Amino acid sequence: MTTFQLELPDQLAQEAERVGLLSSPSLEKMLRDPLKTQAFSALCAAMDRMIAVDDPSYVSPEEVAVEIEAMRAERRAKSCG
Repeated sequence: MTTFQLELPDQLAQEAERVGLLSSPSLEKMLRDPLKTQAFSALCAAMDRMIAVDDPSYVSPEEVAVEIEAMRAERRAKSCG
């Protein structure tokens, strides 16, 4: 389990605490929901790219490896920025 410190204006922190938004379950949900949405969007984008490809009769293992590495590099770039 990771612990982190968050700095908020006092009034915002008090209001968020009062309605239960600063509890661990609430914060976890606030983080997980956008992550799920992002993963779903990435899946849809990958499916769109697959549909757009002219139906190749054969893809070599080397070509697959290149595509996988490109996807991983794209994910790393997005997670860093």
